[in-house]
Amino acid sequence: MDQRTLLAITLILIVLILPSILFPPRPVPPADGGVGPPDSTPQRIAPSLVEPSARPPVPADVQPAPAALTEPDGEPVIVSSPLYSFAFSRRGAKLVGAELLDYQSFALGDSGAAQLIPELSEFLTHRLVFGNDTVFLDEWEFEPSRRSLQVADRGSELSWVARRGPATVRLVYSFRPDEYLFHVRGEFEGITSSTGLLLVGMGPRLRSVESDSVVDFRSYGIVTKNRSTDNLKFSSLSPGERESLEGPFEWVAIKSKYFLAVILAIDEGQTRFGGALVIGGERTGPGGMLRRGGPATRVHVVASLPVPAGAFSYSVYIGPQEYRRLSRIGHELPEVNPYGWILQPIITPLSIIVVKLLLWMHEELNLAYGWVLVLFGIAIRLALWPLNQKAMRSTMAMQALQPEMKALQERYKDDKAKLQQEMMKLYKEHGASPLGGCLPILFQMPILFTLFFVFLNTIEFRGAPFLWLPDLSLADPLYIIPILMGASMFALSKIGQIGVPPNPQAKMMLYVMPVMFTVLFLRFSSGLNLYYATSNLASLPQQWMVAQERLRRAAKKK
Repeated sequence: MDQRTLLAITLILIVLILPSILFPPRPVPPADGGVGPPDSTPQRIAPSLVEPSARPPVPADVQPAPAALTEPDGEPVIVSSPLYSFAFSRRGAKLVGAELLDYQSFALGDSGAAQLIPELSEFLTHRLVFGNDTVFLDEWEFEPSRRSLQVADRGSELSWVARRGPATVRLVYSFRPDEYLFHVRGEFEGITSSTGLLLVGMGPRLRSVESDSVVDFRSYGIVTKNRSTDNLKFSSLSPGERESLEGPFEWVAIKSKYFLAVILAIDEGQTRFGGALVIGGERTGPGGMLRRGGPATRVHVVASLPVPAGAFSYSVYIGPQEYRRLSRIGHELPEVNPYGWILQPIITPLSIIVVKLLLWMHEELNLAYGWVLVLFGIAIRLALWPLNQKAMRSTMAMQALQPEMKALQERYKDDKAKLQQEMMKLYKEHGASPLGGCLPILFQMPILFTLFFVFLNTIEFRGAPFLWLPDLSLADPLYIIPILMGASMFALSKIGQIGVPPNPQAKMMLYVMPVMFTVLFLRFSSGLNLYYATSNLASLPQQWMVAQERLRRAAKKK
């Protein structure tokens, strides 16, 4: 690997990644030194209502219900399957708990399955808007068809009925045991109008179940799908700031780093969500501690769904951001968490291929993900062996031409065009290329960047242990893997300088670059470091063979 190329790669990594590592949001205790409440809800303001066809698509001043109305009323109704355990409150028939039984919570103080719904949840609160009137269904008492439900193999339904005077509202939730997706149907009678808007609450956020809640908070966002997906970060909203999102939307989602809660209107002929209103909530950091001067870490989200004939329906997904599961739902739902930031057009397609390949190796070869990465690193190096061989020989040819190149530079120092012409002629005569040594980098760097984002966001690697590493998606707690990566990089560079004329700059870079990369990668995921270290170690034999070839060529010239 060319020293200048390594320096360029390092600078790219620093620009793209280091700022978020060096300047994470820091929790600050509130002025009184205490700890803020886990959730707070502002006083309700009387809503200013709009007609269904008007803009904005939801009432401009709708506020969340006060805390007293969002607390569960009595024992919740539990719906369980091998994948999940959902809890619903009788008041409003809203979702107040969602345990994903296949995923462990790593949050401090937690034990057992990941519980995604925080206290005082607004998720699946319903309100009907008719002209200048609002019916707050989140205040109604709903009678469930059963006190608990074990979802059968062919699916099961949970029905709810609520009555107030002449008005009746019926809800039906339909579940399947092997899907985190369930369906909601509703109809109402005896209400003044049969046409209006249904407002579906989605706030305040998903509960953090990660050991590093700061990183999890950075991932919080609202994502919508119209013709394309749009992501509104929680961190972009100040407390009380309002953002009106105009639809129509196929789905509206709130997400964390690895998990997702989304309402979907994706069935054929189904009415789309008209829009959504997002209101920034309080600034709350890890452990519920209030933060002064920072962006909102929880929001109030209300999505609107037109109700044309006294009935409505939509679907709900609350579960992992698992690529294959989201792909089966379709409608670009995997784009809820795209890979790559500014490199997304390159990284996202490549990440799909890499993730599929790694999952296939894990499942078909029955290997732990750590061994999958070791094999993957070796396989990439073997696949690039011919290209690396050609690039290394091109580099040797360039090194052999250094005396002649210096002579040309001296001869034509005042004629840049002639110098360029003569140098290209020299390259052609000796079959050398100044770019030949860069070709392997063009193939390897996209893979390295892709793996960075794959381990940053792919839930399959969450909590995957390997040897002493407790989690391949997190940094090595003992720093063994990044140090091994730096040492292997030093060994590659050291062997690469065998037989090369002394160069003070190259000698300095021999020590500087491995140290820089080690420091840069120190807090990266251990899975990424494992792949890179394996790739470097697998390159040592080829580097040694090329160095010996260089020595033999030098001996022949003597």
